[in-house]
Amino acid sequence: MSALVVLAGLPGTGKTTISRALAAQSGAIHLRIDTIETAICASTLAPANAADAGYLVARAQAAELMAAEHSVIIDCVNQWQMTREWFVEVAGTARCVTCEIICSDLSEHRARIDSRRADLPGHALPDWQAVLARDYHPWHAAELQIDTAERTPDAAAGLIFKAMEAG
Repeated sequence: MSALVVLAGLPGTGKTTISRALAAQSGAIHLRIDTIETAICASTLAPANAADAGYLVARAQAAELMAAEHSVIIDCVNQWQMTREWFVEVAGTARCVTCEIICSDLSEHRARIDSRRADLPGHALPDWQAVLARDYHPWHAAELQIDTAERTPDAAAGLIFKAMEAG
């Protein structure tokens, strides 16, 4: 049975690290909005305003992969209820695990932001002030809230994997 994992969380909380560990554990396909958006922005045909393009592409890809009975992980900030609903709708009758990833230790979170390096050519990472200023809405209805100040990425991935299997 396939499953859809929908993540949300500010930059630097560990979503991509967890997603990669979860993909390795579960065999799910990891769709990363940063990868999609970086490719769109590098295109000579990039639209003037592509604010939602990465989310729309990921939603379309997830729908195709879910239809083929693949499990999928959506890795993105996913800061608004609207985009969260877009992804949850894709799951249909399949298991959908919703997760908000946080880092409750602000000094640790800032250290992650200040020390990270882009792993995608052309990907611009936000600085700490941009993370703090982000219009992010907590996902109170998420099935799981995982605090990466308290869990390793592998432990977080294991928790999500158990939830995937529980469906």
